[in-house]
Order: sequence, then C-alpha cells, then structure tokens
Amino acid sequence: MTDRAAPGTTAGVVRVTVAQVAVTADHAANRQTAVDAFEVAVRAEADLLVLPEYASAYDPHGVGPEHAEPLDGPFVTLLRARSREHGIAVIAGVTLPGTDGVRAVNALVVVDGAGEIAGAYRKVHLYDAFGYRESDRLEPGPADAEPVTLQLGGLNFGVLTCYDLRFPESARRVVDAGADVLVYPAAWVAGPLKAEHWRTLLQARAIENTAVVLGVGMTGERVTGRTLLAGPDGVIGLELGDEQAFRTVEVDPAALAAVRRTNPSLANRRYTVVPSQA
Repeated sequence: MTDRAAPGTTAGVVRVTVAQVAVTADHAANRQTAVDAFEVAVRAEADLLVLPEYASAYDPHGVGPEHAEPLDGPFVTLLRARSREHGIAVIAGVTLPGTDGVRAVNALVVVDGAGEIAGAYRKVHLYDAFGYRESDRLEPGPADAEPVTLQLGGLNFGVLTCYDLRFPESARRVVDAGADVLVYPAAWVAGPLKAEHWRTLLQARAIENTAVVLGVGMTGERVTGRTLLAGPDGVIGLELGDEQAFRTVEVDPAALAAVRRTNPSLANRRYTVVPSQA
C-alpha cells in the first residue's frame, strides 16, 4: 500500500485520492472545494476520491439541522455530476435532515463512478465524549443497518465515520460484510493525546482485521488533519500533518491477499459481532 505510485502499474490496483481539506459553514465554498478535489483526482488518474466527514458544511462548535441538505440537494448533486463526468467514485461526509425535525444526521454518501448513489451510511456512534455532545444536534443511525460498501477493481471499500473508529466491533461488522478496505472520513477534534489515539486506532483496526484502513481527516480550526493509510500488516503507507493536502495512493489486492494468507486471524476467530438493541 504505497503513496503516489505510478498509474496503471498493476492489474486490480485501485488508485485513491485523499482530500485533507478545510471545510466551513459556507456551503457554496465547500462545493468549490469538492470541485477542486475532483480536479486533483482527475490529474492523478484516480478511481476513488475521499473527502472528510462534514465535507458539505462544518462549524467547529457543532453541526446541526441548519446545515442539513437532502441527498438530492446541491452538494450530493454536484458529487454525482462530477463522478459521472470523470468516472471517479467518491466518498464524502454530508449532513442530512433528521427524522424528528429537530436534529440532523451525520452521514457518508458513497457515489460510484457512474454517478449513482451506492449507499449512505448514517453515523452510529455520536461524539458524546471529550466535552462534546454531538447527540444534542444529531440523531444516530440505526445500529442494525446493513453496512455500506463499494466494489472497485479487485477491492471492496466499506465506510465508517470518525468516532466510530473507537468501536472495533463496528469495523469487524463491515469486514464481515466483505470489506477489504475500511475508510474513515473524519473531523477528528484536536486535544491532548487525540492525534496519538487517531494513529494508534487506525493501525489497530488494520491489524486486527487484516484490512487496509484509510483515515481521511479534515484540516482547520479545532481538528487534527493527519490523514493516514495503514496496510493490513499495520505498516503506514501515508501519513500527513495538519496542513491542507491532496495525495494519491495505490491499494493492491494482491498485497492484501498475501497478508491474509500469512495471518489468517479472521478465519481463526471464534466470536461474531451482533448489533446492540439498546
């Protein structure tokens, strides 16, 4: 799993452009940021573009229904048009209207290279920790919803969001649904030890699931950035700082398969994951 490999070098390899960008409360400006990210992905001959959590709109003091847009709203419509135009799939954080009219939903939209919505993951674990209460503004997604995955080349990409990273059973459930690559768009809040937690947990999710793990962070006020790619053996193939940056990486299904042959821990396990009814 390497950074900036040359295009077209290996059959089945998937090229992923990561956009570690700042997001604001200005919806129009955020759409332009997405357009700029697509232009980078086109130049890199990428198969997939990943934007951070809350890519449609972000307020460092909290995001709620004032920033919600439906799946047929301006942001997702733009993503679909650009994906269709360039043949590049995209995963991006969006804020959707909630069901109670009071709160919104923190979600990821997954759009395939034909511009069709392949799925929308609604964040299960809300960030009620470290002095924050995401649940005051947002409602959680259903714990028993089917995992959202996207097939690209020889790999299956599964999605989770930010605080979900702290719950290993969530990752295992997505891997059980066939994911080879776990993608975590995030607005990882800065603070004591937070960057260390981010790095350690991404590596842990990779090693325990023998999966490629890609955490794509937002940069800017109160967040850490620090986009990271960990291979199924835990080896870090890409790690950014807190600056705005675009990078393109290659994910090789042959390398993933080799690690899983050497370390068959998924086959050796004796427990399953069942969603909580609480």
